[in-house]
Amino acid sequence: MWVIHDDNRFSLVEAKAVSLKNLEYLFEPESVAVIGASPRPPSLGSLVMQNLLGGGFCGPILPVNPEYNAVAGVLCYPNIASLPLTPDLALICAPSATVPEIISELGDRGTKAAVVITDGSDRQADSAGDSLKQAMLDAARPYNLRLLGFHSLGLLVPKIGLNASMAHLNALAGEIAFVSQSRAICTAVLDWAKFRRIGFSHFISLGDSVDVNCADVLDYLGSDPGTRAILLYVEAIRSARRFMSAARGAARNKPVLVLKAGRLTEPARAATPHAGAMADIDAVYDAAIRRAGMLRVFDIKELFEAVETLARLRSFRGDRLAILSNGRGSGVMATDSLILGGGQLAELSEETVEKLKAELPVAWSPGNPVDLSAQVDSDRYAQALDILMQAPEIDTILAIHVPTAIAPSEETAKAIVEAIRSKKSQVLTVWMGAESAMIARVHCIVAGIPTYDTPDEGVRAFLHLVRHRHNQEMLMETPPSIPTEFTPITATARRIVRQALAEGRRMLSEPESKAVLAAYGIPIVETRVAATVEEALRVAEAIGYPVALKIISPEIAHKSEVGGVALNLDNPEVLRLAAETMRSRVAELRPGASIAGFAVQSMIRRPNAYELTVGVSTDIIFGPVILFGQGGKAAEALNDRAVGLPPLNATLADELLSRTRIARLLRENRDRATANLDAIRLTLIQISQLIVDIPEIVELDINPLLADEQGVIALDACIAIKSATMPGSARLAIRPYPRELEEYVVLRSGRKLLIRPIRPEDEPAHYELFEHFSPEDIRFRFFRLVKRFPHSEMARFTQIDYDREMAFIATNADDQNHPETLGVVRAIADPDNQSAEFAIIVRSDLKRQGMGRALLEKMIRYCRDKGIKELVGEILADNVAMLALAKSLGFERHPTEDPDVVAVRLRLREDR
Repeated sequence: MWVIHDDNRFSLVEAKAVSLKNLEYLFEPESVAVIGASPRPPSLGSLVMQNLLGGGFCGPILPVNPEYNAVAGVLCYPNIASLPLTPDLALICAPSATVPEIISELGDRGTKAAVVITDGSDRQADSAGDSLKQAMLDAARPYNLRLLGFHSLGLLVPKIGLNASMAHLNALAGEIAFVSQSRAICTAVLDWAKFRRIGFSHFISLGDSVDVNCADVLDYLGSDPGTRAILLYVEAIRSARRFMSAARGAARNKPVLVLKAGRLTEPARAATPHAGAMADIDAVYDAAIRRAGMLRVFDIKELFEAVETLARLRSFRGDRLAILSNGRGSGVMATDSLILGGGQLAELSEETVEKLKAELPVAWSPGNPVDLSAQVDSDRYAQALDILMQAPEIDTILAIHVPTAIAPSEETAKAIVEAIRSKKSQVLTVWMGAESAMIARVHCIVAGIPTYDTPDEGVRAFLHLVRHRHNQEMLMETPPSIPTEFTPITATARRIVRQALAEGRRMLSEPESKAVLAAYGIPIVETRVAATVEEALRVAEAIGYPVALKIISPEIAHKSEVGGVALNLDNPEVLRLAAETMRSRVAELRPGASIAGFAVQSMIRRPNAYELTVGVSTDIIFGPVILFGQGGKAAEALNDRAVGLPPLNATLADELLSRTRIARLLRENRDRATANLDAIRLTLIQISQLIVDIPEIVELDINPLLADEQGVIALDACIAIKSATMPGSARLAIRPYPRELEEYVVLRSGRKLLIRPIRPEDEPAHYELFEHFSPEDIRFRFFRLVKRFPHSEMARFTQIDYDREMAFIATNADDQNHPETLGVVRAIADPDNQSAEFAIIVRSDLKRQGMGRALLEKMIRYCRDKGIKELVGEILADNVAMLALAKSLGFERHPTEDPDVVAVRLRLREDR
């Protein structure tokens, strides 16, 4: 085990995402300048200056304004150039039109972060006519100066006394970080929290996120040891992949809770013809929050309730809840809330029931909820709780207390605290009442036991635990970019799509759509195309009656809405009549639609099958999303749909399926056989892979997809297409694990190893890898001796974002067939993809076998393929072996300011 030896920032050297660059100057400045400081209230410069001075910040505070000699008793400087030292952080309160020039001056001076509290917008322009946003970014970019704002309230970091804001209140110190896209919500939450004595590690108003955005802050706070939980108020996300990457990384380390506003919106519309499968914007956000391992809540009170629950009960055991109460009504209320919320009551074993019978009054009614009645005193309440804590069939207990003369609240609270103290059990408490209940709550809070005012709040807290644990499990799922469950015929699907695009079409015909599905292994009903009624008659004769007949028109996506579908046609006369009627009706309802012919297919007789729908929609922010739910003509009215983000594997597909109402019927229905769930899951995976492989597919609708014990079959399908501007995996909000980068190498000893990208589940093996390093290995790799890496830092090594960085490990199985990591090389590219910095380390007992060379050569090839121009690194001067390896691979040596460190550089691409 290994630990950071000195400061807490050291870990960023190893796994620093590009979004973290210079953020330490924003959140941990040692000096602050206020540009536009003023002594005249109620000006912005006056308010910010007063807050900064009143916060208790210990570093130099430097007001800048040419009109004043002093502001609030502090010497004022006429301009940035005249400052006696370079401020780490600047607070800009000057007129918006002057902001770009101020940023340029700050950059020249060496300042690395600024908060733009001044209001501004894209509609405003600087003197050159550029938008203020772009002018600000252009001014900051040459200096890597980070910007927070426009429209930012500012930020507060109470642990260092920093109140760099225009807030009406200061924040108390604590371990919760609050990040908001709304200035108004910031002031409301600050007021709300101050009244309730809730403290913060950071309180951050993002404003318009000109530069520093939600993803950047999540990256920083995710590894901040002083932050135990992160709360987000989100209105909109601009860059889905960056947000998802940062959110997933932070959520692996600590609870991240999201309050997402703007729920009642129109469905997200892709800029394509409608193929029938559209996702509501809020449902997409909900799927993204869930997939990132975060927990969504719906009001401010719930936000703080949930974070306290998650922070106090981190080792969640399961979702079986026992309800213990000394009042029947309160137990029934809790049970109702649990069942309606989708929770699960624990089923008490006979052994547990017998133990309770021995301790409780004869009037006790066995079952869950456990109703103790009002006649039970505090000691018996605690005894019952102790029995439930020992029951293996129970994961969590909700202990509800109603104040009585026999069991006073304070006395019962003391008994409960004592009972829980020696047990490793999950207990949530509810103290009903006011004055007496308040004292009981204080006892529980001091003991670290979550406590709530009502049964509904207690159940809601339990469901927070259940959902968070569920989301955390999904977070660890990283589907491969190459399918393992089936082998698609990608070339066939791609040829059909490209041919349609070449013809100027944006919709595939039904037969074409089904052919694409068939190429990915999805069972389809045989469908043939007939250009005329006579040809349709011949096709029907060949297929065999009865048949279904459907109109084919590139302008008609929903055929049944215009009478373009006829079923159970059992002879030629009925088919001819149906075809003629269909043509007439389509001509009447859609006079401009061209009719290309008819689709003829055999009627499928599966009377016990369920009608499902599977679809794809392209969200403007999160890219392709997958929809699943109940199908048939009533699908829209029933609105039984769940939304998930690709890529999917079997676990994620099952999770998507389980969030629909029809899922229960598919699993258990006394009137029908259980549906083949494996076939449904596989269909979802196949659709997921299809939209990764064929980026031209922007919408897809299979309705109905019949499912029964035999499997699935697609009766109707519709696909909308559009010329692609990027590869399929690039448009996903979550990049798949790049399985295509895996390769085997053979060392000089003949040992065969797998070199592959690192995965989150490699963390345990990474700890073991560090146990095989000598002190010299550690010094060569980290430039100092390190004794221990905490989980939050080791997680940064293994839970990487494949877009931002890459780490390849050499791995195989040990004698007990456990995976072990033998060496690792990683590289982090700069924001412009011009240069990447690498680092490498190999197990001490496996050196001089060619593993280091194989790893570094793999990284060189990867960086070259990514278009990175150069690979750079720093090597200690006495690390002779590493310097020799670098030289043999073509790296050039360059001196550094430190004589003990040598810089190496390998040019990967020549500038043209």
